[in-house]
Amino acid sequence: MSAVAASRYADLAKRPIHVVQGEHAISDDPDIVLTTILGSCVAACMRDPVARIGGMNHFLLPGGPKADGADGESVRYGVHAMELLVNALLARGARRERLEVKLFGGGRLVKGLTDVGASNARFAEEFLAAEKLNHVGGSLRGDSGRRIQYWPVSGRARQVFLGDDRKAFEAETFLPVPKPAPQTGALELF
Repeated sequence: MSAVAASRYADLAKRPIHVVQGEHAISDDPDIVLTTILGSCVAACMRDPVARIGGMNHFLLPGGPKADGADGESVRYGVHAMELLVNALLARGARRERLEVKLFGGGRLVKGLTDVGASNARFAEEFLAAEKLNHVGGSLRGDSGRRIQYWPVSGRARQVFLGDDRKAFEAETFLPVPKPAPQTGALELF
């Protein structure tokens, strides 16, 4: 579980854990359900059925800047999210060759703009193939947002398509946090 998720959910063993952009969570508790809301983002749900541990991540873009300066931030971000989840599971006793992965998301919510969802979906599929991870299902692409529930120990997943895609788009959009004005000791008069 990421440090953010671990501290936020340390005492909530019987409650759902919501995974937001840039986070991942893992659990070996059969009562835990991991949840997220996806539009163009992708979530990978992974588990080791023998070690009885699993987890979920949620990434916004497929990667990061390449050495030649092409492609922008998309490739690295997805790689980072996938590697964090795999490594967290391995650190808790999972075996790479037993990992089962379900991929969700990658929808196209806004017509006429770059199809980031398709890029996310393609990246996730290519990552699994390159890393020789067992892709056992899920639901990628389409034109609807979706709410995902994943039980990491059993591998059970539930998907509900959202009727109002604007809500899904808003749910996975980060709003920038304004930086506080520096304290200079100056006096401001009105």
